Amino acid sequence: MHKRLFIPGPVDVLPEVLDKMTTPMIGHRTKDISALQERISEKLKRVMRTNNTILLSSSSGSGLMEGAVRCFTQERAAVFSVGAFGDRWYKMCTANSVPADLFRSDPGEPTTPEMVRQALATGKYDMITITQNETSTGIRNPMREIHEVLSDYPDVILCVDAVSSMGGDDIPVDELGIDVCITSTQKCLGLPPGMSVASVSDRAIKKAERIPNRGLYFDYVELYKFVKEKPYQYPSTPSIPHMFALDYQLDRILKEGLAARYERHLALSSLVWEWGKKNCALFSNPTYLSVTVTCLKNTFGMDFSKINAAMGQRGFQLSNGYGALKDITFRIAHMADMTVEEMKNMLKNLDEVITELKNGD
Repeated sequence: MHKRLFIPGPVDVLPEVLDKMTTPMIGHRTKDISALQERISEKLKRVMRTNNTILLSSSSGSGLMEGAVRCFTQERAAVFSVGAFGDRWYKMCTANSVPADLFRSDPGEPTTPEMVRQALATGKYDMITITQNETSTGIRNPMREIHEVLSDYPDVILCVDAVSSMGGDDIPVDELGIDVCITSTQKCLGLPPGMSVASVSDRAIKKAERIPNRGLYFDYVELYKFVKEKPYQYPSTPSIPHMFALDYQLDRILKEGLAARYERHLALSSLVWEWGKKNCALFSNPTYLSVTVTCLKNTFGMDFSKINAAMGQRGFQLSNGYGALKDITFRIAHMADMTVEEMKNMLKNLDEVITELKNGD
């Protein structure tokens, strides 16, 4: 029995989107693939609301994140973390000998504009990383307020992890002054895992050209040059099945409309927030809740694995807490092509399961 996924990725993928991945292959050095990649790039610019260059990578978002810290840090990176995936930026820096400092918020709290201003006021940092949406804690960072701080530091490159939110949350890349915005296919874009996307500004590329030892596979300069000069080619063989599916899915997203898609995600998240307030408790600061995944306190007096196993028998899969938050919290995702009716049905079943387990049924 297939379990309907309410986890922070991968998401359930619509059958018609999966079907597009069976499209017969075309050569990766042909005019046809260039045309496909150009179509995808133009649609992604609309979804990401940017005029910056779009780069595709046959990897998880972590690949482009690691490439970003190597390519855009000339002096020192300030890594702002609101959870496990913010910490991951810092691990990437240290693993690649990139000078960096970690600025960690308390669990369930956002990166504040004051934190960013205080760090940048030292003059030590020429690149910062922000996790726009953190799935381990269900936090959504205040990007507009952070952008206001960055406007006073025009030489600092802003890299943003929007892996779990682009295509579901309201993230106008150019309005927010984001130089490098990274996302992946298996979350709000509603495709299988295996491809990631970055928008990158020209000024970031110009800076990267002066930085040595950028690596090879995830070298933004190399990717950028191929897209611009070939044009719309890539140094390595890309995942062509993902591109066929992405081309189709982007049409669906744009047909739904970005505003309508955001409102649907907000409606889904609101259902979970209200359920959480009634039945347990929200883990994170309610002013900064993610609209794509909610982290809830486990106040039920039982291991979450028992709840999830019982939900699995009904055809649903939820997510335990991440890392140190395992069993202390659990997570319900609400992203991609999920409907309000599906969420209401899942929450109804969750109510029944919790009642049955408490009663020993």
